[in-house]
Amino acid sequence: MATAPAERSIVMLFLKNPPTFLFFTGKGGVGKTSLSCATAIRLVRLGKKVLLVSTDPASNVGQVFSQEIGNKITAISTVPGLFALEIDPQQAAREYRERIIGPVRGALPEAVVSGIEEQLSGACTTEIAAFDEFTALLTDATLTADYDHILFDTAPTGHTIRLLQLSGAWSGFIEKNPEGASCLGPLAGLEKQRQRYAEAVKALSDPVRTRLILVARAQKTTLAEVARTHQELAATGLTRQNLVINGVLSAEEAAYDALAAAIRHREQAAIAGMPAALRKLPVDQLPLKAFNMVGVEALCSLLSDQDESAPAGNGAPPAKCADLPQLSALVEAIAGRGHGLIMMMGKGGVGKTTLAVAVAVALAERGLPVHLTTSDPAAHLSDTLAGSLRHLEVSRIDPEVETERYRRHVLDAKGQDLDAEGRAMLEEDLRSPCTEEIAVFQAFSRVLREADKQFVVMDTAPTGHTLLLLDATGAYHREVTRHGIDPQVHYTTPMMQLQDPERTQVLIVTLPEPTPVLEAAQLQEDLRRAGIEPWAWVINSSLAAAPTASPLLKQRAALEVAQIEAVRTHHAQRIALVPMQTEEPVGIDQLRSLLNPAS
Repeated sequence: MATAPAERSIVMLFLKNPPTFLFFTGKGGVGKTSLSCATAIRLVRLGKKVLLVSTDPASNVGQVFSQEIGNKITAISTVPGLFALEIDPQQAAREYRERIIGPVRGALPEAVVSGIEEQLSGACTTEIAAFDEFTALLTDATLTADYDHILFDTAPTGHTIRLLQLSGAWSGFIEKNPEGASCLGPLAGLEKQRQRYAEAVKALSDPVRTRLILVARAQKTTLAEVARTHQELAATGLTRQNLVINGVLSAEEAAYDALAAAIRHREQAAIAGMPAALRKLPVDQLPLKAFNMVGVEALCSLLSDQDESAPAGNGAPPAKCADLPQLSALVEAIAGRGHGLIMMMGKGGVGKTTLAVAVAVALAERGLPVHLTTSDPAAHLSDTLAGSLRHLEVSRIDPEVETERYRRHVLDAKGQDLDAEGRAMLEEDLRSPCTEEIAVFQAFSRVLREADKQFVVMDTAPTGHTLLLLDATGAYHREVTRHGIDPQVHYTTPMMQLQDPERTQVLIVTLPEPTPVLEAAQLQEDLRRAGIEPWAWVINSSLAAAPTASPLLKQRAALEVAQIEAVRTHHAQRIALVPMQTEEPVGIDQLRSLLNPAS
């Protein structure tokens, strides 16, 4: 008989003397849901009664346990003592928007209502609405008495917590400042729950009751992002934090071939060089598994030394991936246009910067003039390029400088007549991610004009929501169209250029994993609301496109096929598959290998 998983458990620092509330946070695809589910099972097997709550838009807790859960506390049949609740953040956001907009629909002009709806369609609204749902769990004495531990899959951001900590009258501020509230707008619907929110924030900040588990992968960009999250949340009072680095390739697996060895080397270098703030935290590492975390047995293995054997194979790429276009095919189609704007979009950590540089190099080597620019604070275009090329100009827009310039402008224009409390609210609102995107886009707008005569490759572009928000709050597009310019006079606004498929190609970058693909699909819908149709998808760092002798990596490659097929058949008009690289894609020669790996 097999040894019970609990008897072979790995000692984990984040589970030492666990408090009542455990929050798991990290970017999409790092394994938050798997780790929170595995932790819940571990605690139940230690004799605890546990409630697992997910507010992740990509939540698959029901799928993991092979039963329907939904927005009600449900007993997990395969794990007695474990209960789960899935809060659908999109549904919560829809209901939340309706509570705010419903009373004014019909009383205000349709254009005004549409503007309010757009203001309430961003990520900040979704997060606040979801937090509104599970606040009751933090403050309900009956629930906390019923369960030994309550686990949350996906924690609120520091920005949201700071918003909730503000003591002023949210709705009154919105009434007086309708144009300067990209994130404070959603708070207008929370006035009645003010006391409950204060209690929830107090519970979050209590180190005796709450622990935050930062989940990351062993990647430089991911660890840098987690370090920012750590500092942002610590500043709000969530000081009891642990770091879990998930999916680390073992030394044994790295011995199979050059690809596995390269992955191991990159991961270990990222861990050794992670920010000092993270090294001060208690840190756990979990090994990469050869299978998806579905089912109790698989989840138990995540926190134990047991594993499943990987199937044998010849190391060749899966047949379904062998005939997919390479990045060079997309570049060939782009080059035929002669000029235009190329926007690389996607979540952090998917490789946008590297692919943007590779595309710019390929175009420049064809003798086409190219301006490559970025606003990513973690992007080092010159380091990735590691050289220079004729026809290629490289620039960087500093988001901190641009955001501070925009903040000062708004504070001077709208904050001069506010009292101290109102000014504090406006300042916090201006710390939102939307503010940075708007400020940076204004800087990008100066570069966009160049795309009429050459290629402009833009790494890190604003979301569709931000573009609509900018457009709805006095952007150039609205000003031009509102002032009744002679229809015979030709003019083009930045928004019109982005919406013109003959002048702009948007490339969505993702990874061949469930959460990154779902997030990319949500980004695509976001852009479509703004009238921007993505031109192509690029699936980056694919093991399915990279032959390997490692049994574990081969099984991981097989798991990618379903995600690649979903992109090809359901999401993308055009697709390119970029294999996982043996060598770090730095320097012109290595960047060329991204375009056409077989060459």
